[in-house]
Amino acid sequence: MSKDTVESVPAMPEPEVREFAARSVGGGLALTLGLLGCAAGLALIIGGAILVDGGLKLVPIIGGSLLLAAAITAMGGLNMVAPGEARVVQLFGRYRGTVRTDGLRWVNPFTSREPISTRVRNHETAVLKVNDAYGNPIELAAVVVWKVQDTAQAMFEVDDFIEFVSTQTEAAVRHIAIEYPYDAHDENGLSLRGDAEEITEKLAAELRIRVRAAGVHIIESRFTHLAYAPEIASAMLQRQQAGAVVAARRLIVDGAVGMVEEAVSRITERDIVELDTERKAAMVSNLMVVLCGDRSAQPVLNTGSLYQ
Repeated sequence: MSKDTVESVPAMPEPEVREFAARSVGGGLALTLGLLGCAAGLALIIGGAILVDGGLKLVPIIGGSLLLAAAITAMGGLNMVAPGEARVVQLFGRYRGTVRTDGLRWVNPFTSREPISTRVRNHETAVLKVNDAYGNPIELAAVVVWKVQDTAQAMFEVDDFIEFVSTQTEAAVRHIAIEYPYDAHDENGLSLRGDAEEITEKLAAELRIRVRAAGVHIIESRFTHLAYAPEIASAMLQRQQAGAVVAARRLIVDGAVGMVEEAVSRITERDIVELDTERKAAMVSNLMVVLCGDRSAQPVLNTGSLYQ
């Protein structure tokens, strides 16, 4: 990506929080201990109510109730984490890490766990109408393949990371479109149509800078639609056709000149006929007409001479 393009992209603030692994344990052990605690609490409550007489029965009942409540509270820390998903853990508003290990996991039951997808996603922009570098109205659309790389940044650095990616993608596409023409008049210049691969690389590079604050990784970006706007499409088509005709004519003339030069050279070397300047000019003219004409040449029999 060129230096000018990088400088034109707004500088994003440095992230205040970055992802790190949350403290968690296997959910199978936590679930087993929780169920055992619930069973023990119920046994104490039932046993105290049936077997113990007098005021002492309150002791096992209260103890069993506390044990049951503690077991149920502890089991509230169990989480099912699916593949391609993560859980952002917060404790009283503070970020306490991210759980990425799939399966049943247990964390502090007093934390909140927000699910966030880490799967690969596609975002396709609507067909945008912008002016290219020459001021011609064009239509273009792009598709971006992306995924969440840093869950903490995606959750806390922007309001809505999905909407953020959508907005920044549209901004990047518009910026790239106004930086380059649809078709370059200069042979060495870049154009949206003629240098699609290089332009899409620049689009991906700009997108990476724009969405870096949201912890998003751009995998690929491509233009899916690129055309002149309908109001100038016919005029631009005529221009392209004229350019193609001129290029074809130039190629034909270059080839014809080479053939004529070779023909004159061979006739002179083999001394087939003596050609003065006027005869050479006439032969060159006839050959150029035959070789560069749109229609087949009609033979003409000359019964006289060139000077009659």
